[in-house]
Amino acid sequence: MPFYSVRHLTKFVYSNPVNESVSEVRMHPRNDSNQRCLSFSLSVSPRCRVFSYRDHLGNHVHHFDIPGQHEQLVMISESLVEHQPLSNIPSFLAPDAWKELDVLVAAGDYWEMLLPSEFATPTTALQDLAKRLNVVRRDDPLMMLHELNAKLYEYFSYAPRSTSVDSPIDEALTTREGVCQDFAHVMIALVRSLGIPCRYVSGYLHHRKQDHDRSTHDATHAWVEAFLPHLGWVGFDPTNYLIASDRHIRTALGRDYADVPPSKGIFRGRANGQLFVAVRVEASDRALSLDQEMPIPEDWTMLVEKAQAPPPPPAEPLLLIQAQQQQQQ
Repeated sequence: MPFYSVRHLTKFVYSNPVNESVSEVRMHPRNDSNQRCLSFSLSVSPRCRVFSYRDHLGNHVHHFDIPGQHEQLVMISESLVEHQPLSNIPSFLAPDAWKELDVLVAAGDYWEMLLPSEFATPTTALQDLAKRLNVVRRDDPLMMLHELNAKLYEYFSYAPRSTSVDSPIDEALTTREGVCQDFAHVMIALVRSLGIPCRYVSGYLHHRKQDHDRSTHDATHAWVEAFLPHLGWVGFDPTNYLIASDRHIRTALGRDYADVPPSKGIFRGRANGQLFVAVRVEASDRALSLDQEMPIPEDWTMLVEKAQAPPPPPAEPLLLIQAQQQQQQ
């Protein structure tokens, strides 16, 4: 079974000193039947007291307030995760799977993952895409999802920074390009239109040379999970045309990105904020004791030192209050 060390660095540099910043972080890997977080730490500079809670979906949320004046904010999270092998997902289900799904949905509480949400909402452009890709109830739910996963991978180009953190679904639909966040939102909206509960998954993907993943290796990742008869929640990664495997490390679940950004916050001051993010996921085939850490690569150490270095000289002030979030690439 694989073990992963995950290191996630986030740095906000302000063009002028700000008086206060308040942030919320979702970087703690989840614990479930297939994944176990053995250790987690979050360091913040300037130093402050960090609090945590669990939201209604069981996501770990850390939050903090830095009331004093500061010119930059640096957050470094480090996790050690154990992953169990996932069961193989078949190519199709029984002929009556649609009927079974409807019975399960009617008896369960899945309304959050069936209704439109902030970034996964039906639009004219989405309906046009559904017609183009023949997204209708046919065959069986699993066969339909396999096909949709492949079609979205082929239909959209992966283009880092082609959209912004708050881009509506129509932006990617118009340009036919985007990042994993956009792929996930399009698939969620299409799957929900079929009456299949579908949710957004925020996390990390371990990249290997032999896999030829097209998502960025040094950023967070996002994919979707759909609820199916006999299988429960099954993960689909349309960015890379994958079924979620033990390379996918889950940190948070939600209706869409708005529920589970890796970090979000606001600051008070006349300044612009510049964001810098780095992610490193490394694998090991051996278990470590909780007081033993995986070795930290030299380039990561240099990256941390660079992030914690003093910010550049102040620039002209532009804003009074500004939100700050990082996009999932």
